[in-house]
Amino acid sequence: MLLCIDIGNTNIKFGLYKGEKLVTHWRIFTDTSKLADEYAVLLLSLFASESIRKEDIRGCAISSVVPDLTIAFHDLVKRHLDLEAVIVGQAKKPILRINTDNPKEVGPDLIANAVGAISLYGTPVIVIGFGTATTFSAVSKDKVFEGVAIAPGIGTGADALFDAGAMLPAVDLHRPDHVIGKNTILSLQSGLIYGFAGLVEGIVARMKEELGGEAKVVATGGLAYLISNEVGCIDAVEPELTLLGVRMIYEHNQ
Repeated sequence: MLLCIDIGNTNIKFGLYKGEKLVTHWRIFTDTSKLADEYAVLLLSLFASESIRKEDIRGCAISSVVPDLTIAFHDLVKRHLDLEAVIVGQAKKPILRINTDNPKEVGPDLIANAVGAISLYGTPVIVIGFGTATTFSAVSKDKVFEGVAIAPGIGTGADALFDAGAMLPAVDLHRPDHVIGKNTILSLQSGLIYGFAGLVEGIVARMKEELGGEAKVVATGGLAYLISNEVGCIDAVEPELTLLGVRMIYEHNQ
């Protein structure tokens, strides 16, 4: 089996593939204070919970936007699984051409998302990642990664608003029935949900125009379903898109 790891600023996702099939996956909270051995104990306990032997893991690939944890998980995999992990963004055989001023600036998660989206929906394609940041990645019909738009994540924007407004309470991110809020909680929910929906529609429309007028739009990330239900421009939601891309990059480098 192949172990794919997606290390984000908020969560870490693990996926186990047997061939092209995602056998199982887990999500844990990202904690930069944990050591490699602490994460190893947690990972091995997840294996044990589903009767998976570490000897059955024959390969590993890692996508990470947290440099300290990239090192920690590389060491973890080498020490506890006796494997040399493929690191997305450092792979010897790139699978995607990147047409930006500095290709090294493009996050490994964005590369993995684009690779996964291309495999499922072809090109041109726009990939929206709903995470700590809301990212819009554009891939042209020639299978070239053309660039990114980055906006605050829904949760990140909400937390900043709650912190800055002394009289604004923290609210759950739920869709209100009306845009015009009749109290503070409903007003905040309206601004956050419908405000981000408008942001998504606006950026997607402009990106499509720059890509030639047409592109499939694929969303991923924890809050993808929440916003996709409020817009008409998202064609598909793929929760495990990053893991799929990580697997494909690994296979391309074998």
